[in-house]
Amino acid sequence: MRRKLLPHPLFSFTLLIIWLMLVNKVTVGNVLLGGIFGVIVPILTAPYWPGRPHIQNHFKALEYVLIVLWDIVVANFHVAAIILFKRNKDIHSKWVCVPLEVTSPEAITILAGTITMTPGTVSAMLSADSSSVLVHCLDCDDPDAVRDGIKNRYERRLKEIFP
Repeated sequence: MRRKLLPHPLFSFTLLIIWLMLVNKVTVGNVLLGGIFGVIVPILTAPYWPGRPHIQNHFKALEYVLIVLWDIVVANFHVAAIILFKRNKDIHSKWVCVPLEVTSPEAITILAGTITMTPGTVSAMLSADSSSVLVHCLDCDDPDAVRDGIKNRYERRLKEIFP
């Protein structure tokens, strides 16, 4: 019964929180309406979710989120320094091809999103066979170091989170 009413409980909770942030006021009516959205939307979209992603290690997932948030803050300062103190001719933007070992569509999506959310890098394209992602770096002197950093800092952890 719970499975039919709440096919994706985390999605339901997320919809409730997003609704409360959109209306910017926590009242009984807003919580009730957000709860209704949180129940109805997942039920209506459940046929389009063929399977749930299985998170193997929730502690590692939390660690990943904290690392990404830290990297976003640090990268913001790095990009600000590039914009404020480097001349255009001193900025070396490069394309870097990052070969992927993760095969889960969820892990690949999270990796590409992480790269894009981190200021100074953008995941531009995924290869047709999902074996590599093309990343544009705002300022990069060593493309191999960028590739290795993405693989060691993000992909390695995603391999531990998703089977």
